[in-house]
Amino acid sequence: MNGLLPETGPFASNAPVAVRLFGKAILVLLGTVFLALCSWIEVPMYPVPMTMQTFGVVLIGFLFGWRLGGLTVVAWLVEGAMGLPVLAGGAGGSIHYVGPTAGYLFAFPLAAALAGALRFVRPAWLLPLVALAGHAVVLAIGVVWLAQAIGWSDAWLHGAAPFLIGMVLKSALAAVVFAALRGRLRAA
Repeated sequence: MNGLLPETGPFASNAPVAVRLFGKAILVLLGTVFLALCSWIEVPMYPVPMTMQTFGVVLIGFLFGWRLGGLTVVAWLVEGAMGLPVLAGGAGGSIHYVGPTAGYLFAFPLAAALAGALRFVRPAWLLPLVALAGHAVVLAIGVVWLAQAIGWSDAWLHGAAPFLIGMVLKSALAAVVFAALRGRLRAA
């Protein structure tokens, strides 16, 4: 199917369409649970908290590919809009899609799709740069949105600068985890 999942059961290319769709639905569900867990790991900051969300978004893209990864993140955003406690700090509700963090949230599917599209980049040492590019997309779109509310200087000061080191560390971690999982999945 995508080079990572076994070609058996619901992931086999010759499986009935309904079975393949069921397998993908299960992956989306597991992915949204994983993103919720990553969202609950939080360092309180104002106006944008630092979480492991972007790590989860990039890793979902790496593992699921650009289409299913992006769709998984969109499903997670819909869960949040419906009020489920899947966003940073266990928050939920549509208010988060118009507030200061909305730009970051709207960028998540793009970051997952980018990571998924470039997940088999060669040489392998470029993988952390792909993860970093996904994080940079989130940061750039988030800061542009935030600047409309608090101005460019404050948006950079509060919505970008404090997250740069975390962005690099989470990118490296996502690349390492993906490389390890890819090796295990292919060996299975």
